[in-house]
Amino acid sequence: VEVHVAGWHGRHLWETLLEAGERFRITPYGTGTMDVLRAEKGFIIVGQDTDGSMTPDDLNMSWCVGRNKPFSWIGLRGMNRADCVRDNRKQLVGLKPVDPTKWLPEGAQLVFDPKQPIPMDMVGHVTSSYLANSLGYSFAMGVVKGGLKRIGERVYSPQVDGSVIEAEICSSVFFDPKGEQQNV
Repeated sequence: VEVHVAGWHGRHLWETLLEAGERFRITPYGTGTMDVLRAEKGFIIVGQDTDGSMTPDDLNMSWCVGRNKPFSWIGLRGMNRADCVRDNRKQLVGLKPVDPTKWLPEGAQLVFDPKQPIPMDMVGHVTSSYLANSLGYSFAMGVVKGGLKRIGERVYSPQVDGSVIEAEICSSVFFDPKGEQQNV
């Protein structure tokens, strides 16, 4: 819900809302918090974690596509084109730095071999990344060629300062993967 009031009424509205919500344990939070929470659950931001070439399969969201319908549906033909089903498509995955204090910058390029000569063969990039969160470690989401079949493998991010951040490819859902917390 969005509420718009004249600026001079802002403090009064804020205090009134907090007082009214006290019995419900209301807690103010901002968009930064919402961004971290959505990323911990693996929820995407279209255009940041995806681009126009990605399919539900690339996002590990095949479950939301009704492939067993008794009729053809819009998008079926397109999703089955040779380019959309090839093995090395960039796919959304989680990235957990091996050193939990390291932070993968958004937009950072990813490689499988950090010792290769320049120009390196880039295999993906970081789409969302967070340092401080309730998990106790930094984490990121990114797109990696063939990423969903590479879960458990390592990827590397060469940095401008010459350092390299090593990360494990993992599920893009970091918090409560079974969705049990919503029933608490």
